Amino acid sequence: MNPQSKYQIDTPENRAFLEECRQDLLRFGHQFPSPSGSSYYLSDDGSPWPDRPCETWITSRMVHVYSLGILLGHEGSEALVDAGLKGLITELRDHHHDGWFSGVTSDHRILPDKQCYAHAFVILAACSALLAGKKQAEELLHDALRCFDRFFWDKQEGLCRDSWNTEFTVLDEYRGLNANMHTVEAFLAVADVLNDERYRQRCERIIRRVVQWAETNHWRIPEHFSSDWKPDLQRNADRPDDPFKPYGATCGHGIEWARLIIQWALCAAIPDKQRQEMIEAAEHLYQRAMSDGWCADGAEGIVYTTDWNGKPVVHDRMHWTLAEAINTSACLWHLTKKPAYAKDAEKLMRYLDEKVIDPVHGSWFHQLDRHNQVIGTVWPGKPDLYHAVQATLIPYAPPHLSIAVAVKNKVLF
Repeated sequence: MNPQSKYQIDTPENRAFLEECRQDLLRFGHQFPSPSGSSYYLSDDGSPWPDRPCETWITSRMVHVYSLGILLGHEGSEALVDAGLKGLITELRDHHHDGWFSGVTSDHRILPDKQCYAHAFVILAACSALLAGKKQAEELLHDALRCFDRFFWDKQEGLCRDSWNTEFTVLDEYRGLNANMHTVEAFLAVADVLNDERYRQRCERIIRRVVQWAETNHWRIPEHFSSDWKPDLQRNADRPDDPFKPYGATCGHGIEWARLIIQWALCAAIPDKQRQEMIEAAEHLYQRAMSDGWCADGAEGIVYTTDWNGKPVVHDRMHWTLAEAINTSACLWHLTKKPAYAKDAEKLMRYLDEKVIDPVHGSWFHQLDRHNQVIGTVWPGKPDLYHAVQATLIPYAPPHLSIAVAVKNKVLF
């Protein structure tokens, strides 16, 4: 038997490798719930980091992950989802001004601002928990959708507003595509779970704008915009490794958008010609990001960001970028059968096994430097499991389905 076969997509050995990864990840995160249910930020060994805030986006991600755990039969997932839902329904919920706080500090102070990014993950978490049989998730989902429609969805622009103050009285002038990307993910889940075509139509409006911006920028996606949606290509040039608003092109986002575009194109009611155009756009995004990012400085791994000519700016390797590259390369292989995508999937999974999986504590190292040494300047510890767990499932999921729906329906191939 070829010892490298565990890295090759569509082999029994690869399926077993990803299954082992998934079980290790799910075991790793069991200590996330705080007494109130909100998710602790996890340290390198999976123990809680109680002096850091419990944030809504992390709590939502963990509810999503362990809802997948319920559907997969992972022991302990039921109680973990119940705990996370408790946090979203009580401590993190603003019952006075509506919506969800960004988080709460260790001394129970509220983190300011209401984030589109966090609210998108509340929607995703509620969808997955509903599929996993949690009755309280139905009200949570409809509450989150109502709030999102009221404050974040800009019907006129067909895009999402980014953030408000805590009271929902002052809208920040910043607009960004990171929140819009996760909104597409959440809306596609809503469309699948509620069978509501309106949310696929909203995804279309977002995606067509993103493709247009990317195509006119050599398939490097502008991330940051002014309030009237003019690209701000120099934003954060003075602090380029910002965890949510880095300067330049973020390779991982080009890759992640590519897969979401494919998911939408395959499930949307659009003409075949337009569907093919969107798939081709996704290929351009993926190929540009991999060409710019993989081995860009002579070492394996995908650099975090590049400038607008494709030159690396932040050389660190983030685990989420690798996870999304595994997902998208596999998705493109299954869709197109082009050998290059299978080769990419193989090298990415080998890199995962050799460099990114923590052989001592489990889970994946969240940040490596340009020499593939573990660091924590942007992402200390291992705060959540969302990207990594999905990367053990999406490579074998039908690309037109949200991952929780695919797991629920047992249609992984």
